[in-house]
Order: sequence, then structure tokens, then C-alpha cells
Amino acid sequence: MKFGTLYAYWTHEWTGDYKHFAKKVKDIGFDILEISAGDLLKMSDTELTELKALAADLGIEISSNIGPPKSKDVASADPAVRQAGITFLTDIMKAMDKLDSRALVGVMYTYWPNEFDDLDKQAAWDRGVQSVKQLGKIAGDLGIDYCLEVVNRFETNILNTCEEAVQYLKDVDCDSVKMLLDTFHMNIEEDNMADAIRLAGSSLGHVHLGEGNRNLPGQGSLPWNDIGKALRDIGFSKGVVMEPFVTMGGTVGEDIKVWRDISRGADAAQMDKNISESLAFVRKAFLG
Repeated sequence: MKFGTLYAYWTHEWTGDYKHFAKKVKDIGFDILEISAGDLLKMSDTELTELKALAADLGIEISSNIGPPKSKDVASADPAVRQAGITFLTDIMKAMDKLDSRALVGVMYTYWPNEFDDLDKQAAWDRGVQSVKQLGKIAGDLGIDYCLEVVNRFETNILNTCEEAVQYLKDVDCDSVKMLLDTFHMNIEEDNMADAIRLAGSSLGHVHLGEGNRNLPGQGSLPWNDIGKALRDIGFSKGVVMEPFVTMGGTVGEDIKVWRDISRGADAAQMDKNISESLAFVRKAFLG
């Protein structure tokens, strides 16, 4: 397993200075920095090349995270919107290839945050499957894992459980399309998180970690030893990435619904100390 974190632990907007965060996560001891995939379309080839070189020098990997906007919904009833989504995600993957980022992760079978204005689940499922088939082929050609995030009922009505994701992947039938399980969402939807991980098996391409209130792993009550054993049982060797959201404010706080200071007033130094301790905790729990 390789351990990482999302940059947004330290930010209030869905953007950041990724060179700064690459150095920070390396110093803390992470193997992966997860960044905002949408930002890649704003970066020049020179900027992508520079970030790629820095990551290589530091010995870290970069994964790319996206929640496509409604105007780029690949499951939309509007064919023009679906095509816009396919083009958007294709352009992101082309930029990822320049960056040598090999995992695209997120709710890429619809849009996020969802407004629940179309509750015909089967129709959205079928349209999304056809779009993801196309995107999965592009991902495969580029050597990218296209990892579909399973999220809770308050964020989508399409993929809420591992069991649903297993069926969706069967319908897509593309080796480069994987699933992403997130402990925060699993805590809401799964009867047993360890069993869900074992059900995912080799189709699991990425994991997100967070407590039931989106705090750092080890700061709450989730069964981390059981989660780690399940990952070992399936021979999981890909990215295990923290996705903690602990401070209020900005677009991040609004989208994630952080309405109180979960960090308990931590300053910058304490934030770094907290995530460093969480990394040590997760490594111990997951590596046995």
C-alpha cells in the first residue's frame, strides 16, 4: 500500500500550490499527494512538466481528484452535456499523462455535489455506463486507473454501496475502470466495511480515509484494524489516501458541509503534527 493525503486538508478552496504541498507531504512521510484534477486544465505544459519533475525528485506520486460540475455530467439526459463531460474528463486525463499522474478518482459517473433534480436512477445509470465505457478506453490507452468513488445517499443516488459499484463495473466491462471506497461514506452506507472491501477485491483501485465526521484517521471510532486487515486480505497495493476536512470556510467547507471547527483551533504547526501522527497510526493499523 502507498499512503497519501488530499491537499485540501490545508485549504479552503479547491485549488492550491501543489509544489508547496508536494514538499510538505514528502516531509511528513507520505507517498502520494492528491490534487484537484480540474486545476490541471489551468496549468501550462511547462507547469505540468515542472510539477512532474519535482514529484519524481521527491519520490512521491500524484493522484488527481475530481467532482465534475453539473454542466459536465456524463449521465445527463442531455447528449450535449454528456459529451461536454466526456471531453472535460478526456482533457484532464491527457494533462495527467503529461504530469505522470496515473489515478483519476472521484464521482466521474455523474456530477458532484448532486442536486437530486433527476431521480430516475436506472436511466442515469445506463447513460453513465455508456459514457464511462468511452472514458475507460481512453484511460486504458493512457495507462490511467479511472476510479469511481462510491459516496453516500446525501451526495448521489447512483453509487452508494460497494455492491452497486461491483454491478456498475460489470456493466462497464473495462479493466481500467476501478472503484474507490471511502471510509467516511462506507460508515454511512455499508453494513460492514471490511466485508465491503473484500467484496470489492481486485476491482478496488483507490481508497479514501476519514473518520465518520471527516476527521483524521485515528481521531474517531472507525474499525481501522479491521479495515487494514481487509485490505491486506485482498492484496491491495495501490493508493490509500486521507481525505480529512476539519476546518470551516470557503468553497471546500461549503461543499463538504463543515459547519464547526473539527480541528479544535489547531494552528498550522499543529495541523501538520496531527496529520503526521495520523499517518503513523494508519501505517501501523494497515501494515500489521
